[in-house]
Amino acid sequence: MKHAGAAALDQLEPLLERLRALGALKERSRGSFYLKSRAFLHFHEDPAGLFADVRDAEGHDFERHRVDGAERQAAFLRLVSVRLGLAA
Repeated sequence: MKHAGAAALDQLEPLLERLRALGALKERSRGSFYLKSRAFLHFHEDPAGLFADVRDAEGHDFERHRVDGAERQAAFLRLVSVRLGLAA
C-alpha cells in the first residue's frame, strides 16, 4: 500500500482541513501530520480505497482506518480528537 498521492489527497481535502483546524497537529507535508516531533498520522491509497494510519492509544504503533466517504471520515475525526485529548 503506497502513501497517498496528490489526487488521493485532493479527495481527502475536506478531512485534511478539519484535521488542520484541530490545532494540535503540525502538517509537515500535505497529509502527513505530527504531534510535537513525532509522526502521528498519514494517508495511504490502495485499489481497496483510502486509508489513514494513526498512532494507537498508547502512542506506540499505527492503526489503519478506512477513510472513504463522509461517515468514515467523521468517525476517524472523532477518533483523532479523542487520541489528542480534545474530546471524550
